Amino acid sequence: YQRRVHGEESTRDKLVWLLMLPQAIPIFLTVPHCGREKFKNWYFVTFAMSVIWIGVLSYIMVWMAQVIGFTLKIPAPVMGVTILAAGTSVPDLLESLAVARRGLGDMAVSSSIGSNIFDLLVGLPIPWILYNIFKSKPVSIGSDALIINVLTLFIMVGLTITIIIVEGWALTRRLAYAMIILYLIFVAESLILEFKPFE
Repeated sequence: YQRRVHGEESTRDKLVWLLMLPQAIPIFLTVPHCGREKFKNWYFVTFAMSVIWIGVLSYIMVWMAQVIGFTLKIPAPVMGVTILAAGTSVPDLLESLAVARRGLGDMAVSSSIGSNIFDLLVGLPIPWILYNIFKSKPVSIGSDALIINVLTLFIMVGLTITIIIVEGWALTRRLAYAMIILYLIFVAESLILEFKPFE
């Protein structure tokens, strides 16, 4: 925004702006900007419309991931632990980056843990409840590797806590590298379990 005001936009900035324009226009027209004087008391409408747009864009992202996975013959669980996981975690990444720059490491970690717990205990059950209400049948899970993935999740959490303790409860560069390596191991394991290359 500052570069746009001062006329310092690069070609990349202009290209990104052009690509985002179809999405930005409907959001601009439907989400009141609380920073403006005439909309300063519209914060609830802004919040509600933001949640609605997140839902709409999330639906589109999942639909596109399904189409891409079907076209490239990539199993749905693989798309879930890679593309969708990365896409839905971008807001958490940006939020953690913002608070970490202010030296609020505890807030960054707490936000990351809290958002994932919310996803598990609220984000999953509510769609399941709605599906059961309208379809009158339970949601089936088609991944044979789910149990192993859940066990791996517990192991990863344990290893992460152990590494944090070893690092003296400080978010160091070595800790960041270790966590990225753990994630890559998890993704590799998920791909092996789904594609079964050794069978």
